[in-house]
Amino acid sequence: MKYIGLDLGSRTCGIAISDELGFIARSYDTLRFNEDNYSWCANKVVEICKKENVSKVVLGLPRHMNGDFGIRAQISSDFKNQLIELSENKIEVFLEDERLTTVIVDKAMIEGNFSRKKRHEKKDEMAAVVILQGYLDRNSSL
Repeated sequence: MKYIGLDLGSRTCGIAISDELGFIARSYDTLRFNEDNYSWCANKVVEICKKENVSKVVLGLPRHMNGDFGIRAQISSDFKNQLIELSENKIEVFLEDERLTTVIVDKAMIEGNFSRKKRHEKKDEMAAVVILQGYLDRNSSL
């Protein structure tokens, strides 16, 4: 069973995908869209789910460091509902705490000697990998 992971921003959506067994996450793509055009993004994500035969989505849930939910968390929650509605309930969406994913990704890419340009291009995709892999690790049946 394949999963996709999403790191949703106001203009980008990083996407990661798992292997067939749902054990390992890898980068997939970054969708770029007009600011706050979440409907367009949701439609593209549903298309990718159909193309890749994915029925489970792990969506990053931005929380403040003290655990509180803000406007970005509400946007993610609304996006979750859009995905479910657009897929006619064929996609199951899990919200995953994404605190510190960007810090983890930035640090790893700096240590990996990624150029500034490459870090900028890939950070959302790699954050989606961290979000998805964390979910897979905690929910593995092994």
